[in-house]
Amino acid sequence: MTELEKARKIINEVDSEMAKLFVKRMDAVKKVATYKKETGMQVTDIAREEEVIAKNARILENSPYKSYYVNFLRSNMEISKKFQHRLLEGMKVAYSGVEGAFANIASQKIFPDALTVAYSDFKSAYDAVVNGECDCVVLPIENSYNGDVGQVMDLAFFGSLYINGLYDISIVQNLLGVKGATIESIKEVISHPQALGQCADYIRKHGFKETQAVNTAVAAKMVAESGRNDVAAIASEDAAEKYDLVKLESHINESNTNTTRFAVFSRIPKAYASKDSHFILLFTVSNEAGALGRAISVIGKYGFNLRALKSRPTKELIWSYYFYAEGEGNINTDRGEEMIEALGKYCSDIKIVGSFEKEISL
Repeated sequence: MTELEKARKIINEVDSEMAKLFVKRMDAVKKVATYKKETGMQVTDIAREEEVIAKNARILENSPYKSYYVNFLRSNMEISKKFQHRLLEGMKVAYSGVEGAFANIASQKIFPDALTVAYSDFKSAYDAVVNGECDCVVLPIENSYNGDVGQVMDLAFFGSLYINGLYDISIVQNLLGVKGATIESIKEVISHPQALGQCADYIRKHGFKETQAVNTAVAAKMVAESGRNDVAAIASEDAAEKYDLVKLESHINESNTNTTRFAVFSRIPKAYASKDSHFILLFTVSNEAGALGRAISVIGKYGFNLRALKSRPTKELIWSYYFYAEGEGNINTDRGEEMIEALGKYCSDIKIVGSFEKEISL
């Protein structure tokens, strides 16, 4: 046997073993896809990919093959992601609104392979996941300019779903009218209260009458169906295309950094990871002087930083409130368990609704 034949024999043997390992790897990838579907997680995780590549590349630290091996790893990952995307094509994602609404846009950005399903309101979309109609739901929890979405925070407190990710989506509001309409002809604007608030100065400047709609895309649909040139919607470019409206003016929201935070809710909590550094905690405190202060001091005492603390009425008792807290630190550690136990001395209800590595900007 010549040296060439020997080399080819080795390659054939390695390729045979690699085929078996490839099947084993793809079987594992299938399990990862199932987990991501159940927990409402994105397929792509760039930070995780770079971590894996850096770790494995160190095995060939001083080898001339290192750069080729890195390319080999990246190719494997691309194949894995393509397979996961195909497996997730049957995933159903609920959102509140109609096509062209910002929640619809967010859902498609987070889950580009999934079927997005529209519901008339936040609760209906949330309940679709509770009842098993959909795999997860994408709901807005806060706008950088116009504040919290209280209804969604209430669903997080009273409901049974878990938040497995927060995503920041840049929001651009536009003035949309029927063909033939002009800014001068517009007398009335229709949109969701949040959008109207984001564009308050613009509306005031033009003296427009305000009319509220369930969401921005519904507003666009209403304007399109009315056929009137004196009424306009405040909505997205996607809504303009969907309902054949003309963009009379763009970027009419007051803030150029207008961002909405969307939460992905699912029935199953994401598996706790050592790299989790953010958590969402909901709790109530006794109605007595200093109770909230003591609860907050407990959180700080165990080394966790509060990024946000917001109160909402429980609606069960007059002047009774629950608190929505976003914190930094891994709450799934022994220290986290100790903190929750200590917090129990001052809180009658404690609910960890989410734990994840970081908030993602799309």
